[in-house]
Amino acid sequence: MVLTQDIVIKVFFSEIKIKNRNFSIPKNSSIILAPTHRSRWDGLVLTKAMGRRITSKDCRFMVTKPEMKGIQGWFLKRLGCFSINQLSPSLSILRYAVNLIVKKNQLVVFPEGKINKYGKKLILKEGLYRLALLASKKTTSIFIIPIGIAYSQVPPRIRGKVSLCFGEPLLVNKSQNLSIKKFNEILNKRMHNAEKIALKNVGR
Repeated sequence: MVLTQDIVIKVFFSEIKIKNRNFSIPKNSSIILAPTHRSRWDGLVLTKAMGRRITSKDCRFMVTKPEMKGIQGWFLKRLGCFSINQLSPSLSILRYAVNLIVKKNQLVVFPEGKINKYGKKLILKEGLYRLALLASKKTTSIFIIPIGIAYSQVPPRIRGKVSLCFGEPLLVNKSQNLSIKKFNEILNKRMHNAEKIALKNVGR
């Protein structure tokens, strides 16, 4: 944390703006963070905004298998990441992710499924909502928090600016009757509305 938050982030970025963090969520609820995915810096920026120093909880990131290879994978594992096969997720990984949610850990899932550098409009992956529905059978309520992340340059450059903005949370519970398509449409809209504010904050 000292290396990533106190040295790397502060040296690389000249300014970090965090907006709308004061959202209201019942104390004992589980949360899933659902950010836009514009750069490999997203995880460190998100941890700065919602990591242990802010919430007393670590962020646990669900990432794709290719991202966990080599030196990058070694580093990501130590930052709290674990991998999932998007095409055929194993039952053990699904159980692990559900347990993180039920035990009130901060699970981070990138709904776009990959780095979407220029913010091209994508159909969100179905996994996040399916996972939340599975977990809702074991806990009373889950709030999914849409997040927009924006950088002053694409790709991010040293001494550039970064902004992170929180959108309006979505509630998921066992009586949920929204289709995956409808839920993802709502989530996508809230993520991109939050990103618009973040983009404005960095002058784009």
